[in-house]
Amino acid sequence: MKTKTAPRLNDTSVLFLIALCGTLLHVLLNGQYGFHRDELDIIMNARQLDWGYVAYPPFTPFMARIGLELFGDSLRGLRLLSAIAQGVVVFLTGLMARDMGGKRNAQVIAAIAAFISPVALTAGTLIQYMAFDYLWWVLVAFFTVRLLASDDQRNWLGIGAGIGLGMMTKFTIAFWIAGLVVAVLVTPVRKSLKSKWLWLGAGLALLIYLPNLVWQIQHDFISLDFLQAIHARDIEWGRSDGFLQDQLYTTTNPFTLPLWVAGIAACLFSSPLKRFRPLVWMFLITFTLFLVNRGRGYYTAPSYVMFLAAGSTWFESWLGSRSEKLRRTGLGVLYGLLVVGGLVGIVLIKPVVPVNSPLWEITSDINGENVEMIGWQDLSAQVGSIYQSIPESEKPRTVILAGNYGEAGALDLYGAQYSLPPVISGSDSFWYRGYGDFDPETVVVVGFERGYADKFFTSCEKVGTVTNQYGVKNEESTHHTGLYICRQPRRTWSEMWQDMQWFQ
Repeated sequence: MKTKTAPRLNDTSVLFLIALCGTLLHVLLNGQYGFHRDELDIIMNARQLDWGYVAYPPFTPFMARIGLELFGDSLRGLRLLSAIAQGVVVFLTGLMARDMGGKRNAQVIAAIAAFISPVALTAGTLIQYMAFDYLWWVLVAFFTVRLLASDDQRNWLGIGAGIGLGMMTKFTIAFWIAGLVVAVLVTPVRKSLKSKWLWLGAGLALLIYLPNLVWQIQHDFISLDFLQAIHARDIEWGRSDGFLQDQLYTTTNPFTLPLWVAGIAACLFSSPLKRFRPLVWMFLITFTLFLVNRGRGYYTAPSYVMFLAAGSTWFESWLGSRSEKLRRTGLGVLYGLLVVGGLVGIVLIKPVVPVNSPLWEITSDINGENVEMIGWQDLSAQVGSIYQSIPESEKPRTVILAGNYGEAGALDLYGAQYSLPPVISGSDSFWYRGYGDFDPETVVVVGFERGYADKFFTSCEKVGTVTNQYGVKNEESTHHTGLYICRQPRRTWSEMWQDMQWFQ
């Protein structure tokens, strides 16, 4: 009698399980520390939905609003959609490897390699535009790969949808669009210019983006002013100086470097993969534009995903033509690199290391984003104590003036716990919302240097210094740490408010 063997999962099911496991891993590891300052800005804007914001388009605040409605201020809950987005990236990467001719090992290797990218691990941690921007770049790449593999022009609809959603998330996708345009014009893909599907895809992209475009017109394209100011600041601070080095250990996991290098080479020179040569044009144009314009290194991260798929496919094919021993050894080495790279990446990137442990000193030095998740509840409690010290007769005309969006977002999120008054700020979209329905007379000032506070108020009394329970050094505990109660505005609020607008 023959024994029945268990049914073997098909490749799609395997990729789905890997993506699901990646999503669950993000969720399980996302509950430590606190919200990042950038998340607090997103959450604040999520409470006041609009078709646009000074610093970014509306998609991410909309996702955060869904999280708020479902999970309140839960760390894991609000970060769930970001984790799911990165799970989709993992799934799409495996499918790209399949479309390039890769079998199961190639698909699995590509999917895992995409998951352990430092930027992808960060994107799966934070409810921030990076998470969804990363997904839309990969979605455009996925449909482009499918177009090149099948010549099915209907894939332009998918490309258009990815572009439209990308423009509703983060404007840096414009560089990716430029790369795609050049790839179409200089390769045989230009035959698509005669296809109705390309133009329908372009129309779909415009239709999806249209609400924010209207908002930008109504607000005199304020986002362009913001982007110019922030770009100049980043250059002044040297944030773009390490662009080339970042390509080796930030955009992708260093342990996957052989994969994407092989992927680029294979698309250029390997016969089975030469039809994907337009991808190289997409990448080179995007890379060059960021390099020339002095963009930050991590901006290019999602453009490497398609080459992780191509490299995995090439290695699988190359090993398949070798001896069984060499094939097994080669696959073992590749999987071993992914395991080691994944463990290192998770420890360094995810919020898993106990604060102030010996390992924390290493991880927080390498990954400075972790320290910006510490101390926001402490700050809110400190401001709450200061507010309670104000005479009852003054409280009805008291507000909190926050210097940056992290402080404003934290005090808005946790303010109800401490019965705080309204929070105002001149930062980005906060400035557009104004200083309230009355002219404040007493102001709790947070995040200002003393000299800057004195510029607006005749009387400022220092009543505290920002600290956190862990003694972690971050922007809040090392810069503009004074907490003040200020009175007697030097000018009318309508006049002062014009000088209180700043970009961050």
